[in-house]
Amino acid sequence: MTVLDLDDVRVTRQGRDLLRHIDLRVEAGEHWALIGPNGAGKTTMLTMCGALGHPTSGTVAVLGKRLGRVELRELRTHIGHVDPRHRMLGDNTVLEVILTGITGTSDPVPRWEASTGEVTTAHDLAASVGLSARLAAHWSTLSQGERGRALIARALISDPALLLLDEPATGLDVAAREHLLETVDALRVSHPAIASVTVTHHLEDLPASTTHAMLLRDGRIFATGLADDVLTSELVSGAFDFPLHISRDAGRWQARRATAASR
Repeated sequence: MTVLDLDDVRVTRQGRDLLRHIDLRVEAGEHWALIGPNGAGKTTMLTMCGALGHPTSGTVAVLGKRLGRVELRELRTHIGHVDPRHRMLGDNTVLEVILTGITGTSDPVPRWEASTGEVTTAHDLAASVGLSARLAAHWSTLSQGERGRALIARALISDPALLLLDEPATGLDVAAREHLLETVDALRVSHPAIASVTVTHHLEDLPASTTHAMLLRDGRIFATGLADDVLTSELVSGAFDFPLHISRDAGRWQARRATAASR
């Protein structure tokens, strides 16, 4: 099943092209990384993938539905979105945050009550991300890593076909980042049909289960394909216009400045 299909997408704002000639096809079970320097167009592209905006030209189909010909609110219920900048009005508990994934709201809906089955699912998801003991904890008391894992559970409760992760490791220390990435790798095993797109600046923040990658530069595709073919020293250096040496160990990527010995 094709989950995402972007064909010759162009996005123009205030006379400036943010994206040009973008093609992307994501199949069920594939896990893509969007990587590039600031201003490359990653956030704009994720907006298209999440059915949160329309292209200026070209076509975007999400879960087989072409944007512009479908009711977006219903379509978004099949997309899970993990954004560490997630904002809410109240100091909600972990359980309440997870359940807002069903209503698609930032805070609990007044007079709405989850079913027994939905609460059970929320408990199961909390357990899967290591938060069983924190269900009653309020958002203000959570570490940044716990918040990230709670948002993953929130995104999964609607059983989405597509999961979007917008720089999920932002603000995490090394231990919290590793826990988060282990969580992402585990959910890709437990939900083999789900497709995902992860936006990041840092190769170190990519889960080992990443299958494909796209490098963006100045709103255009610099390279795209299988992760091992794209995340190379030559291509990543070109995308960032900086000499980098890329290595992979135990499935995880690392980037460091290239030296004469490493070139």
